[in-house]
Amino acid sequence: MPKDAASTKLTVSIGQFSEAGRKPENQDFCGLRVPEGSALSLKGITLAVADGISSSATSAEAAEASVTALLTDYYATSDAWTARTAATTVISATNAWLYGQNAALGDMNAGKICTLSSLIFKGRDGHIFHLGDSRIYRLVGEALEPLTTDHRAVLSNEESYLARGMGLDAQVAVDYRRVSLTLGDVFVLATDGVHEVIEAADVIRALEASSLDTAAAQLGQIAYERGSKDNLTVMFARVESLPEAELELDLAKLPLPPLPKAGDVIDGFRILRPVNSTARSHVFLAEGLMGEKVALKIPTVEMAEDPAYLNRFVLEEWIARRLTSSHVLRAATAPAERSALYVVTEWVEGRTLRQWMDDHPAPDLDKVRDIISQIVVGLRAFHRKEMLHQDLRPENIMIDDAGTVKIIDLGSTSVAGVEEATAGVLGHMPGTFQYTAPEYFSGDFVTWRSDQYALGVIAYEMLTGRLPFGAEVARIQTRRDLLRLTYRPVRDDDSPVPAWMDAALKRATQPDAARRYEALSEFVAELKRPGQSWDAARHVPLMKKNPVRFWQGVSAVLAVIVIILTTLIIN
Repeated sequence: MPKDAASTKLTVSIGQFSEAGRKPENQDFCGLRVPEGSALSLKGITLAVADGISSSATSAEAAEASVTALLTDYYATSDAWTARTAATTVISATNAWLYGQNAALGDMNAGKICTLSSLIFKGRDGHIFHLGDSRIYRLVGEALEPLTTDHRAVLSNEESYLARGMGLDAQVAVDYRRVSLTLGDVFVLATDGVHEVIEAADVIRALEASSLDTAAAQLGQIAYERGSKDNLTVMFARVESLPEAELELDLAKLPLPPLPKAGDVIDGFRILRPVNSTARSHVFLAEGLMGEKVALKIPTVEMAEDPAYLNRFVLEEWIARRLTSSHVLRAATAPAERSALYVVTEWVEGRTLRQWMDDHPAPDLDKVRDIISQIVVGLRAFHRKEMLHQDLRPENIMIDDAGTVKIIDLGSTSVAGVEEATAGVLGHMPGTFQYTAPEYFSGDFVTWRSDQYALGVIAYEMLTGRLPFGAEVARIQTRRDLLRLTYRPVRDDDSPVPAWMDAALKRATQPDAARRYEALSEFVAELKRPGQSWDAARHVPLMKKNPVRFWQGVSAVLAVIVIILTTLIIN
């Protein structure tokens, strides 16, 4: 029986109400955005409320600017980012703008300052962002579960002030919380004019209304009747359906094209010749829409029956279009509409790093450093977008005819924003075991340092022709196994590799990820010269380095002391 298409999508019923109440002006602001298509899957549904401070005549502008910026700019951030990274980036930028406006006033009480509380529904989770004393609740049975904590500093029993908010400081710390969603969950967002006077029973009674808009208005009216002296803003959100834990990309739904021959044309791409065929895909060299050479890849008929593979397949091009680096494979220009399923990327003339290593069994150290430095630039492009390559190995690195190094094959790449939207259904997909970080096998947390490990192994192999831990990494099952790994030094009597460079390789390939470099740039720097950690490790006390000189120095000091004491006694 076919699955109801609507049931596979995220749907949320929303109601909102905002009025000035007993105040002459409404300094609150609220809003929501429900996108369509891929934006719904990859960015989600956003609700936000803000409350301007009473002492400022311009705080209403701050409230509106904060909500509006979040509802617009959040959707302009990279789809690869998590909700947390995207939303906090936007909130921080808006805060900086508001603070810049306020800094010239001299009196923050008259500035553009407000609270901000937002709830983003993405995938099967809710993401909460909070500053100030507006609140977000979840209705649990007959109780209201608070999901935020007020940022107020108390001066006395009757007086307090906003301790954290938009526009108060140059930099802002945003409270973040992630909650799992279930069908029927009801959330309430409210400014203090409402939440200070209502109770859970009021919310339950209001929800008996015919619509959530009516329920929000009724709750606002209850707050007014209870004597609230502030503006009245409340939003309701009820989860009506949740998406399946799967990735759905429109491109993956296209039909498979007939396997082309040289001279055939697919959507303007003229096939020049077949390049490679595997059990999973066929790769062709083709002439692109602008006359350039491109690589066109088509799934095999057997793999076309696997929806999960097809989504992974088209995700390669999706990823390539979101990365900007001369050291990462680029997506090629493609038609606005496609007639069939394929992915298209630039064509790289050159050889793999594996081929280069075969041709250079005893490479120049500076050339090794140069190649590793270029790979690092490419990896940074992944990590800035919250992506992990996960299959970094010599076969997936190309060196073109100009000597430019490019990372290719994005099929195992983990995209944090996509993983979040699909409840982690894609998961971590480590590549070849020889280059896979130990934490993949031990079950420890996987981070960008996992790519650093693979890079360290590659550099080690370029210099030695072997692996730092042999085949032992693939046998790891627990953290105890991980800690038993023993690094085999590059440095020996016949090796031209300096001991400090060996130390850099050892640190980059540490089995314990926490002991690797804090930044890839540190690794590159310490491949070129001894680092601070090496200097500290190599410091030898004078007593051990030159005992004779040490004791000569001690004797000289003692002799001086004796002379001084003798002089004092005689006098």
